[in-house]
Amino acid sequence: MRVFVTGAAGFIGTETTKELIANGHQVVGLARSDDNVRTLEKLGAEVRRGSLQDLDSLRSGARDSDGVIHLAFIHDFAKFAENGAIDKAAIEAMGEVLVGTNKPFIVTSGTGLVAPNVVVTEDMRRDSSPHVPRVSEQAGLAYATRGVRAMAMRLPQVHGAPGRAGLISYLVELARKKGAAAYVGEGTERWAAAHRQDVARLYRLALEKGTADAVYHAVGEEGVPMRQVIEVIGRALNVPVVSIKKEEAGDFYGPLAIFAGLDMPASGALTQQRLGWTPAGIGLIADISQPGYF
Repeated sequence: MRVFVTGAAGFIGTETTKELIANGHQVVGLARSDDNVRTLEKLGAEVRRGSLQDLDSLRSGARDSDGVIHLAFIHDFAKFAENGAIDKAAIEAMGEVLVGTNKPFIVTSGTGLVAPNVVVTEDMRRDSSPHVPRVSEQAGLAYATRGVRAMAMRLPQVHGAPGRAGLISYLVELARKKGAAAYVGEGTERWAAAHRQDVARLYRLALEKGTADAVYHAVGEEGVPMRQVIEVIGRALNVPVVSIKKEEAGDFYGPLAIFAGLDMPASGALTQQRLGWTPAGIGLIADISQPGYF
């Protein structure tokens, strides 16, 4: 299958590109920089120059493919609303040229903020909310009724390479800047996690076997207590580990405060059952505790 992949040169995208190529697929990766081009060429992928704001490039990439995996997103939480709008426009540009083709179209979402304080499952649908401007899931699944095999892949905190672990990477940079690693209250809130090799394999399985209007969870661990994560960060950076009150989160975390203190566990049981996926990667705490990870 010829697969157009946005974000193909990124943290999860490089692993997904390798997984697809190793299993006989041809990858056409979107590249916005010369570094992206070099990365993709080394992986054996075809390169299409462009960006999420280059809608013509997105349209032609999707039109010329047998399927699309949309991984790219601009992760600047200070401009979350603006970047959410860019993402929505990109999804719609690709989705419109796929209408009536029954081609697979996988968009990327997250397990967090679907339903805080409960274990989120694949059958729980994400509602539109002004507090969550990323609407990848809603925008992508809208094409499931228009002759597209549209699916949503919800990601937890993805780890598996030094310095990278989803939102946790931002917490590390914050701890460096603040000189302290902080959790909210008792730090008992849980964040789901998965190793990026497991995630890449799941994208391939969804591409090959996924069904229209399906939501899949790339979850290897249902919920890792945030206090454990913050304690690892503190040890790695040799900074104090402190507890802060919920009302202090805005000042300490800045744009990340939307996630601070939230209990965001998620299950991947239905995904494992429906796609025959078995996560096998090292756990989050064991992975990020390795010397030199951060």
